[in-house]
Amino acid sequence: MRDAFALALNQASKEHENIYFVVADISPASSLQGFLTDNPNRFIDVGVSEQSLIGIAAGLAMKGFRTFAYTIANFVIYRPFEQVRVDLCYQNLPVVLVGVGGGVSYSALGGTHHTLEDIAVMSALPNMTVVAPCDPLEVMAAVAQSFQLSGPMYLRLGKAGEPNLTSNSEEEFKIGKIRKVKSGTNTAIISYGPIMEMAFNLLLKDVINEESVAIFSSHTLKPFDDDGLVKILVEFPKVVILEEHVYAGGLSSHAIRVAQINGIKTDLRLIHLKDVFVHVYGQKEDILAAHGITPERLMYEVLN
Repeated sequence: MRDAFALALNQASKEHENIYFVVADISPASSLQGFLTDNPNRFIDVGVSEQSLIGIAAGLAMKGFRTFAYTIANFVIYRPFEQVRVDLCYQNLPVVLVGVGGGVSYSALGGTHHTLEDIAVMSALPNMTVVAPCDPLEVMAAVAQSFQLSGPMYLRLGKAGEPNLTSNSEEEFKIGKIRKVKSGTNTAIISYGPIMEMAFNLLLKDVINEESVAIFSSHTLKPFDDDGLVKILVEFPKVVILEEHVYAGGLSSHAIRVAQINGIKTDLRLIHLKDVFVHVYGQKEDILAAHGITPERLMYEVLN
């Protein structure tokens, strides 16, 4: 995803001369070298100073520049939260906050580097758009469409090595709209972010009837596509929500809200992070398992 973002930014810089790229003590992906070479005066590293990252990005936006503020997800939103709220959202400035390693991607670094509740926090801010692509293709589409926004956006990325899942998607990516990635007849899995790969891996199991399972990407968490979710809840007798985020303020809570408001009685299954800081260190799969998110759990919810 980081390389896809870099490629998208390189392409955008050729179409938009007013782009600035600001980072906070993090080495950009090697594929960003093209942007750095072509635009040496439009790259700023503020060091270990996330408040300055947001303040400078806001100042550039007020001067008419489209600014991308880039660092590890927990540092781009939590440490400078006051600046995000006041400098960006209150002023409604077109700055894209690029959070690398959302969810529990930085598994071995512990709870301080996990973003369990970032979507809820960012969604609570007026004027903020929240987008969490599931693969590199959605990252590139999100960057391209970010130029249509007049206010701030939080772009939640994975870490590295995520495969393309939407190459044959049945619907196009559009900020604010749930998209159908794969058709199915009986069960719908709705997900976002890199964890959606678990849904596709499930289809490789012999016990799963691939034609019975549909997969949807709910990449935009704010503004949320209530109408799109209603259509899915009405069409499918079973809907499984799969997300790398806590229940509160995430896709699971949207699903419950929409189902209750509209009186929809579909069999709704929720798979999400627990409301705890887990004291487990290891690979990402180990952290997810400590939160109760495993391929076996997903398979159970789909089959039973």
